[in-house]
Amino acid sequence: MTKRDESARPSTSSATSSAASATPSGAPASPAEEQISLRSPAELADALPYLLGFFPDDSVVMVALHGERGRFGGRLRLGIPRTREEWPEVSTQLAETLIAGSSKRGARPDGIVLFLCQDPGAGETARDVMERLHPLAQCLRLACGGLDVPVYEALCISDGRFWSYCCPDARCCPPEGTPLAAHGTSVMAAAAAYAGIQVRGSLRQMEARLAPLTGPPAEEQERALDAAAVDLVPRILRGTDCETVREETMGLARLVLERLHAAPPNPRRPEADAQDDALLAHDEAAAIILGLQDRTTRDQAAEWMEGPLAPTVLRLWRALARRCVSSYAEHAAAPLTLAGWVAWSTGDQPEARVALSRALAADPEYLFAQLLHRACNEGMDPEPLRRCLRRERADRAVHAAAHAEADRVGGADAEGGARGVQQAPRVRRRRRPPLTGAAEAGEGNRTAGPLRNAGSLRPTGPGGANGPAGKARARRRSGPRGARGRQ
Repeated sequence: MTKRDESARPSTSSATSSAASATPSGAPASPAEEQISLRSPAELADALPYLLGFFPDDSVVMVALHGERGRFGGRLRLGIPRTREEWPEVSTQLAETLIAGSSKRGARPDGIVLFLCQDPGAGETARDVMERLHPLAQCLRLACGGLDVPVYEALCISDGRFWSYCCPDARCCPPEGTPLAAHGTSVMAAAAAYAGIQVRGSLRQMEARLAPLTGPPAEEQERALDAAAVDLVPRILRGTDCETVREETMGLARLVLERLHAAPPNPRRPEADAQDDALLAHDEAAAIILGLQDRTTRDQAAEWMEGPLAPTVLRLWRALARRCVSSYAEHAAAPLTLAGWVAWSTGDQPEARVALSRALAADPEYLFAQLLHRACNEGMDPEPLRRCLRRERADRAVHAAAHAEADRVGGADAEGGARGVQQAPRVRRRRRPPLTGAAEAGEGNRTAGPLRNAGSLRPTGPGGANGPAGKARARRRSGPRGARGRQ
């Protein structure tokens, strides 16, 4: 399959919503789950956005079915290939991916439901789209049938109408298509609302929140990125100043995060994104974006993945992704991957898959995005990775505390040593015991008279008057030399 934009990367997920009458990968349904039966192509078409969490634009969507009642299982979405020459190969890969993924998660599918979603182009009608995509639907049906998994239904959805490629009865599937039910009025919509499932709008709208800025703001941002690159890139490449750059990057990111968190929330997405953009200066965005190109810094930023600040963290990564303009488009891989990780960690799989796909479109070789994209699509639990990041954060906090304590103790020792040096001249002289007769002389006459024979003054000690060895013990001289010895 050739590399194309984000929509060319397949994203799969396993059904977990009880509102969708689905259990993960064909596992037995829990008696407590609320199950919804979809009995017609119209109900299937209405259910599609609730199965994905958004309205797919220009997409192939395949949903695995399990058991006699056709429980929804794994699902896969891919951008419709632009050229017909790719359709057979892409169809084979999609069928293999969905069937193998479902089998790996527990059960081989018994059937598949297929959706082709695309709005009309210039000078085209919805019926023209349906007819143009008919060969693609046939390629997909043949690819699935070749793996012994039949396609039970294949629908084309375009411009608010749908057609069935499998039903020849014009009474239920007329040639002019069937209008979709008004949004929010179907049985599936009611069940999804009861279960708390939200539809985020269209895929195109979700991608727009991560797309780079355009116009004069983009030009100003590019100048700020150029200036930051002149300062930061040599410091990072030399390796001698990396730790300082990391601390500066994370400190600045925390500052912006607090600013975003303090702003009043805006429920309307376009206005909310514009508000976040206004709170992030161009030079701040440039410094954080370039700092996140360091893997260690990015991994530290990935630790912000849960708790009450997680929604604000996601806003920060989105805003930074929008600042990766023009020649810095590849730099968006880091903030986009972080956005996908936070979304996945907090249970928002649709947002996670879109962000991670965009990250891989920016840099197809970005390993962190590759691993997260695969894990999210395969329905893995993010908790093991969260535990690993928590452990890394705790270890770093312990090391930082140990270094701080060592610095504090070392500073106290140095201060004490300096104080001892300053006080030494004041404590170096000891008062002599009083002497009798001529030996009782002033300090200026200390060397006169009997003090010249000071050795004859023999103090007593544990060994008697002559000391332990039976020899006279000389009195230790006091004065500046002794003071230097104590230092």
